[in-house]
Amino acid sequence: MNNRYDFIYLFDVKDGNPNGDPDAGNLPRIDPETGHGLVTDVCLKRKVRNFIQMVKSDAQDKDTDGNAQGFDVYVREKAILNNQHLRAYKKLEIDPKKAKQEERDQTRDWMCKNFYDIRSFGAVMTTEINCGQVRGPIQFAFGRSMDPVVTSEHAVTRCAVTTEKEAEKQSGDNRTMGRKFTVPYGLYQAHGFINPFLAKQTGFGDEDLTLFWEALKNMFEHDRSAARGLMGAQKIIVFKHKEPLGNAPASKLFDLVSVKRKDGVEVARSFSDYEVTIAQPPAGVEIIEML
Repeated sequence: MNNRYDFIYLFDVKDGNPNGDPDAGNLPRIDPETGHGLVTDVCLKRKVRNFIQMVKSDAQDKDTDGNAQGFDVYVREKAILNNQHLRAYKKLEIDPKKAKQEERDQTRDWMCKNFYDIRSFGAVMTTEINCGQVRGPIQFAFGRSMDPVVTSEHAVTRCAVTTEKEAEKQSGDNRTMGRKFTVPYGLYQAHGFINPFLAKQTGFGDEDLTLFWEALKNMFEHDRSAARGLMGAQKIIVFKHKEPLGNAPASKLFDLVSVKRKDGVEVARSFSDYEVTIAQPPAGVEIIEML
């Protein structure tokens, strides 16, 4: 991969919680000064990982552990990271307690080769079983809503109880009260960057890049839940640089894209309430619109 890429990712949510804050009772994340909604980079990467894990689960080319070769996922639910590192040492027949720096570099390269998310996003693997540290070529910034969002709070009830003891304490119909938080509607914009020099270091190639774009297009389609409401990718605007170092600053390229509510729309409730315009890019930069 010899090109630098910068991109804008537009996605929206309707009657759902796009990214709850565990420090605030799982309320949707909000910038307290402006009221704009936030979605963390970690949240977006999690959905990419889930998509990769799903589409590669039936891959024909698998290792002896049943994992898709080259497309395994390092950070997955309930994964024990030291055990993931140990796989590299076993495959390379290296003793983790006696490994030298050169041998640890070999395990780092093995992890990059076999785990898609390490090859893409990087990883800190300096645990008890040390596989080094990798800086990934793909980086996200936080997603931010185009307009301030309002958090709606809904009372919900459960008509069942967990134990017989709870049933004895409660009277009537045994209903338990709860709370659910949603955003009526929000269009979010996230920025991303792909560094070809780091891609060469991790082995991130054109096939990986194609799979990444597919993940951005489709990851919400296979990550449905009642809590997240109706979420979807609306537009991906990619700036492809001719030179590896880039032909223009990312900030200047992002300024070429304007996302505004249409005239007469006071409160947006769908993507069609917005108008997206893109100005001409400078020389050496190609704009690719997806979706």
